[in-house]
Amino acid sequence: MAARLDSVARYICDKADWDVTHLQLQKLLYLAQMFHMGRTDGQRLFDGTFEAWDYGPVEPTLYHRAKMFGAEPMRDIFFYARTFRDGDPRRKVMDDICRKFLPYSAGDLVEITHADDGAWATHYVPKARNIRIPDEDIFNEYRRRQRAGN
Repeated sequence: MAARLDSVARYICDKADWDVTHLQLQKLLYLAQMFHMGRTDGQRLFDGTFEAWDYGPVEPTLYHRAKMFGAEPMRDIFFYARTFRDGDPRRKVMDDICRKFLPYSAGDLVEITHADDGAWATHYVPKARNIRIPDEDIFNEYRRRQRAGN
């Protein structure tokens, strides 16, 4: 069963000691969703959908909740987020994503999620919104990255 978006967002922010911008969080969530889908044959890590926006994949519900932070580090707006218990297999993916990608800048994460053959690039239309990135395409991006050794 997929977790709630706010629970995954809070987990990642906690791991980053709340030193993560909204833009970084959006990209980390996208990568976490992609890696989880890839490792679980397409199962989603969390509820929520991504759209192809100018700065990469964006989960619009989170965007509207967190846009007030701009380029400043996030603060805890996930008051009702549930925590993940020890032994929850979803933690492994989130921990792997945090270990690998938290050191990256927002610009680096944008570049990673803008891969020419990625799901975002396939659906991106400049200045457009509401263009959903299908889960199947996110899953297939993971498979392409694995074959390429990324």
